[in-house]
Amino acid sequence: MQRLSGLDASFLYLETRSQLMHVIGLMEIDPGTMPGGYGFTKLRDELERRIAGMPAFRRKLDNSMLNIDHPVWIEDTDFDIERHVHRVGVPAPGGEVELAELCGHLAGQTLDRGKPLWELWVIEGLADGKVAAMLRMHHAGVDGVTSAEMLAQLCTITPESPELDPGQIRQTAGATSRTTMAVTGALNYLVQRPIAMAKLLPNTVGIPIGWFRRSRSDTAMPAPFQAPRTRFNAPITPHRSIALTQLSLDDIKRVKNRFGVKVNDVVLAMTGGALRSYLDEHGELPAQPLVAMVPVSVHGADESSLVTGGTNKVTGMFTLLPSNVEDPVERLEKAAELSRKSKEHHSEIDANMLRAWAQFAPGTTLTTMMKVYGDRRLSMRHPPVFNVTVSNVAGPDFPLYFLGARVTAVYPLGPIFHGLGLNITVFSADGHLNVGILACTDQAPDVWGIAHAFDEQLKQLLERCG
Repeated sequence: MQRLSGLDASFLYLETRSQLMHVIGLMEIDPGTMPGGYGFTKLRDELERRIAGMPAFRRKLDNSMLNIDHPVWIEDTDFDIERHVHRVGVPAPGGEVELAELCGHLAGQTLDRGKPLWELWVIEGLADGKVAAMLRMHHAGVDGVTSAEMLAQLCTITPESPELDPGQIRQTAGATSRTTMAVTGALNYLVQRPIAMAKLLPNTVGIPIGWFRRSRSDTAMPAPFQAPRTRFNAPITPHRSIALTQLSLDDIKRVKNRFGVKVNDVVLAMTGGALRSYLDEHGELPAQPLVAMVPVSVHGADESSLVTGGTNKVTGMFTLLPSNVEDPVERLEKAAELSRKSKEHHSEIDANMLRAWAQFAPGTTLTTMMKVYGDRRLSMRHPPVFNVTVSNVAGPDFPLYFLGARVTAVYPLGPIFHGLGLNITVFSADGHLNVGILACTDQAPDVWGIAHAFDEQLKQLLERCG
């Protein structure tokens, strides 16, 4: 038995029919490299063989009415690969738009909590003869780093199938009894949590004081609820719009080197410019800069002081996007300055503070709160927490093969929330920067405009490189 951490469980509690808490990896693959040729059944069988050594793919949720703590993971003793891997054809003519529309429909569906919380859709019929593989995994079981690691385990550096180490073929969590779950849950809830809260409070009190001090000297990252309202800051529905674009990593690095900034600064500047262009075309560009929430991995942080365990090891950093700056180079330089300021402020806050407080996440209460928060009349009466989630995940700089098929692109797609209906995630791999954009269709039916704006932003920066 493995109990979910509070942060892991919070993604279960936050989920509603409109607010779906899964992450997506959309891969475009070349089936021509598969030894012996491509076949759906062949690909599914190879996946089944591989996940025999990947326990996280075989664990499912378990809970009981007597358990007052977070749910637990147990081994799915009835695991069936055919319940997780599906085959579908993309509508003609099989281009990027048709692929994105199909994936948007799939992204709007809930995952079955009665089985391991993932599924793979193999999408055939693309115009260029390629195949797409859409892997959906619930955020309760993965974060950005672990999802990239799991994807890497399904990939190899050559098309040939690897031999599995017999030591890898093991159970993930085993079984549990209702008595064990209830007793350990009661001990955690009634004993461990009060002790943890007593340790947390002294560390937490200083955060707003330090924030106020930095604000007065203009060295603070933006506080929550200070963002301007945009079309993305409203309640969402289950309908999802997806757009994709692939940029040259060499071009990104050329811009980085020319202006003395970091790759992430270039990403933030392009995001600010793309959203500026998109909102301006709709006559909705706010005068003040947009606010982004940037997920930050804390997988390497010391856990001994506040919290241990769990899959999601992430916190969030707020930063301003210079969407109010017209010149692309000035915008890049400003993005680097704002990002540096936010990182310096964020580094003062304990990396595990968010995870520690998430241990106290109340299940039923949090679910009810999200339903209330999703009410349009209430959500439009306060400023947005922030405007957009912007995540940057680094991948390998060499070719990969997914179950024998050459990977030509990997587009990550993160979840959206009520009042926060836009997620932009980039994944760098094999010489490319892959940009995945996910939004609520009711807010942005023309989300491809943002993807095309990314292409234009990079073009403008390259022109200024000389």
